[in-house]
Amino acid sequence: MAEKTLQEMIMALRKGAGRLSSSSDKERQDALLAVASALDSSREIIRKANEEDLKAAEERGIQPALLKRLAFTDEKIDSSIQGLRELCQLPDPIGRTLEKRELDPGFVLERVSFPIGVIAMIFEARPDALVQIAGLSLRSGNAVVLKGGSEARNTNRALVSIISEAAGSDWILGVESHEDVNTLLGMDKYIDLVIPRGSNAFVRYVMEHTRIPVIGHADGICAVYIDASANVDMALRIAVDSKTQYPAACNAAETFLVHKDIAPEFLPKLAARFSELGVKVHADDTAIVYMPEAQKAVPSDFDTEFLSLECAVKVVSSIDEAVEHIAEHSSHHTDAIVTGSEESKRFFFQNVDSADVFCNCSTRFADGFRFGLGAEVGISTGKIHARGPVGLSGLMTSKWLLTGHGETVAEYSGKNGKQFHHKELI
Repeated sequence: MAEKTLQEMIMALRKGAGRLSSSSDKERQDALLAVASALDSSREIIRKANEEDLKAAEERGIQPALLKRLAFTDEKIDSSIQGLRELCQLPDPIGRTLEKRELDPGFVLERVSFPIGVIAMIFEARPDALVQIAGLSLRSGNAVVLKGGSEARNTNRALVSIISEAAGSDWILGVESHEDVNTLLGMDKYIDLVIPRGSNAFVRYVMEHTRIPVIGHADGICAVYIDASANVDMALRIAVDSKTQYPAACNAAETFLVHKDIAPEFLPKLAARFSELGVKVHADDTAIVYMPEAQKAVPSDFDTEFLSLECAVKVVSSIDEAVEHIAEHSSHHTDAIVTGSEESKRFFFQNVDSADVFCNCSTRFADGFRFGLGAEVGISTGKIHARGPVGLSGLMTSKWLLTGHGETVAEYSGKNGKQFHHKELI
């Protein structure tokens, strides 16, 4: 794709973004429902495209964890359709009044929500992510440029075509080459936000090679701390789910920190369950006493995002040590505590500085759909604009609306000028 052609396409998307930003709530709901129906009736097209991608990936020796992400099964299609339909049930994100105050009687200022504009999403080889991103963009009134992983090229191409036919093509564009990515990163005049999803190195590359604002996360090194007061059976269920329910996800647990007082009872049970499930364990010197089948951990294990049935385990002497470990090694994505102590919960919530901090539940709940956001375009570990699962609100900005009756600044200036009374209206 020639650079000029891509630029022209992006410029056309800005017009599509303008149309969406002024569309009615019902128009966008109807478009989402049309996409959901089109996906349902196009399963055979999607299946054939996905089979081509899976076959090519297997021939290239792609890792099993990545193959699992790449597979767009009927179950994932069903989940995608459900997500689109649930997006329709959420309140219209456009035009929400965020602030409203009267500067003077009858002189009213409002801050209302408004779409960001054109968003470029560069993401891993996960076709279901494409549907989520497209759905959120449509619902929030944003145009979107989609660059998925090359392993999913055929599936992504089919999905963009299906979505475009169902909901119009002036707001969505799929690109495929690495050259297109570099072109996109230089188009700060036309693209308002970039959301990269992928490896640490890739996300950092994007951040370093564009002037466009970027949100997202590099790593998903998530920890679960088992407190001394934890219920052992609960802790075991949460640990197993956090690691094995979908180990390739960025919110799967990679590190388990276990208080020394509960370690003798908990770790042998965890070792047995992990052995049954095929989880490879890297255990520190204390933990390995209770997990004899484990491999001895090295320092780098606690800085590793395994994305597979593999994890690191460490015994800690206190909740303070657990929090210090998380501060040093966590990617500040999602960290959890399992405890029976309200005091420990409060301490953990207050002192762990991550986008998602959980108590007595699996780290796998860090997800826009499970949070009731409809879906997500990704998880942001930054602290500006959006943090945690980025759903509809994360794709909105705002604008100020001021309605007067001929007021001028001169009237409010000087020694005898009028005074603002700044009365809050909401």
